[in-house]
Amino acid sequence: MNAKKQDHAALSEIFNKDEERVNWHDETLWWVRQKRDKAAFGVPEWEALRETASAIKHHTLSNLHDYLTTFEQKAVENGIVVHWAAGAKEHNDIVLSLLNKAGTNKMMKSKSMLTEELHLNEFLKEQGIETIDTDLGERIVQLLEEPPSHIVLPAIHRKKEEIGALFHIHLGTPEGNADPKLLTYAARLNMRDVFLTRKVALTGVNFAIAETGEFVVCTNEGNADMGAHLADIHIASMGIEKLIPQRDHLAVFLRLLTRSATGQPITTYSSHFKTPRKGKEIHIIIVDNGRSVQLGREDFRASLKCIRCGACMNTCPVYRRSGGHSYHNSIAGPIGAILAPNLDMKEYADLPFASTLCGSCSNVCPVKIDIHQQLYKWRQIIVQEGYATPAKKAAMSGMNFVLSNPGVFRAAGKAGRWVLRHAPYIAANKFDPWYKHRELPQAPKASFNEWYRKNREQHE
Repeated sequence: MNAKKQDHAALSEIFNKDEERVNWHDETLWWVRQKRDKAAFGVPEWEALRETASAIKHHTLSNLHDYLTTFEQKAVENGIVVHWAAGAKEHNDIVLSLLNKAGTNKMMKSKSMLTEELHLNEFLKEQGIETIDTDLGERIVQLLEEPPSHIVLPAIHRKKEEIGALFHIHLGTPEGNADPKLLTYAARLNMRDVFLTRKVALTGVNFAIAETGEFVVCTNEGNADMGAHLADIHIASMGIEKLIPQRDHLAVFLRLLTRSATGQPITTYSSHFKTPRKGKEIHIIIVDNGRSVQLGREDFRASLKCIRCGACMNTCPVYRRSGGHSYHNSIAGPIGAILAPNLDMKEYADLPFASTLCGSCSNVCPVKIDIHQQLYKWRQIIVQEGYATPAKKAAMSGMNFVLSNPGVFRAAGKAGRWVLRHAPYIAANKFDPWYKHRELPQAPKASFNEWYRKNREQHE
């Protein structure tokens, strides 16, 4: 089944066939959301940190050109080789050229949502390059031949029993054993050989500091450090939005990042990379891939503040009950539904509608992105540009006509109430997707306007 040819609603329906999994997925992510709340409420200056982080990001995005050139200059002075890539092809070709130069067809990679966006693994596989993901969750979905379903928790949609069966096939663990400690230990033994034999390691970048020309990678497993320090060549893939101006600013983001993501006070490893060791190389590939276009969209510019914590996913009632793969995009959830249409408005026209617009995502965002407002704005643009489905366009056109004509509105209200009382099957049937998951309400005795006129007359 080609997920790219199906929209969010169809893919959600597939995920929802397993009710037990849906309930478990929902409850697990809400538990993570509660951990986030507890961690945030334990910091008296939490809102001040959010305001500060948002302001730093706003300033950086407003002066991005200057900070990018400053970062490049400082990084080169530090001995880092800087590459620039407009999009996926340039980035992937650079990685391939570095592998060819090193004379190897094997690479290890830590978590990088940017490389997922650029489909690096698939590209390298086509070129005969073996790429091993060293993050445990990423390794699980790689063995499953699936994309990650969550920014921070790539395999959150899978249960330990499924992982036990997977590891039995690929890593030789005992059949039927799903003990997390045993599975983790098996993965660790398997990864050790990878760390010791690969000459090239690729990591993502959480933050890049213009002032010093260094970059920071945050992990809980230490796999990025193992790869980067044991390999001869360290390649770092970085989106242009990952910059912050000064090292002093880093503390603000580190206090926010993991509290928002998993409820931890800080990531286990926050590793700084500045100067390559003797005989080693560090390459950083700075990637645009549509980000400058998003930067030019005034209504959506703030989405580039995102620090990839996943808090908006953990709180979103739609994501929790539809699964990450239903978004058919490298980044799922509310933030992904904002970023994806910028890359391809037609391909991802369905995603901004995969939201209740409840605002919970905006409330938990550590850098105060107005996520639900941007989703609403994308809906308007998608309809105006003609990318909505014919059914949605017809419904919107009909609602516009009804709501723009008071007489028609009153008549439609009366007709609707009559149908609910006397012929509910007209609205409640298998052809109505809304009714599949909801019960129709009782028809009110009168409309609000009728009630208001009657009560106003009684009080005059």
